[in-house]
Amino acid sequence: MSIDSVRQFFAAKAPDIAVMEAAESTATVPLAAAAFGVAPGQIAKTLSLRVGETVFLLVTGGTARLNNGKAKAAFGGKTRMLGAHEVETLTGHPVGGVCPFGLATPLPIYCDVSLKTYDEVLPAAGSANSAVRISPLRLAQLVGAAWVDVCEAPGTSK
Repeated sequence: MSIDSVRQFFAAKAPDIAVMEAAESTATVPLAAAAFGVAPGQIAKTLSLRVGETVFLLVTGGTARLNNGKAKAAFGGKTRMLGAHEVETLTGHPVGGVCPFGLATPLPIYCDVSLKTYDEVLPAAGSANSAVRISPLRLAQLVGAAWVDVCEAPGTSK
């Protein structure tokens, strides 16, 4: 079970961080923000992307939007979202619960600077109703992520 791999990840690497489970779905940014009582921007969404044959994860702020030009420059080509089946096969997590923790397959991980807007963010934790509270810097450190600037705030033009 996906949430179990995330619990094992934190038990081994950061036992002070607890996986939280909500009674309702937290599979979207608005649902997660409401369930955990935080601003939508604090929800750290994990995008499963591909450039050519390279698959990677990008963790962004909940209200940030991927800027195609910035992403192409940073990742060396046009990014494409993975399909739901491929996401679950590669990460071990279902869509709505995808996170950079407890992955089934080691993947490169990037964190967008939009996460640094908040002292604490809430990425999913392997299921459509779970999350963890963590600082953006610690999140990146725990998963060995590289920082990138590939998103823009909502309402800004591309």
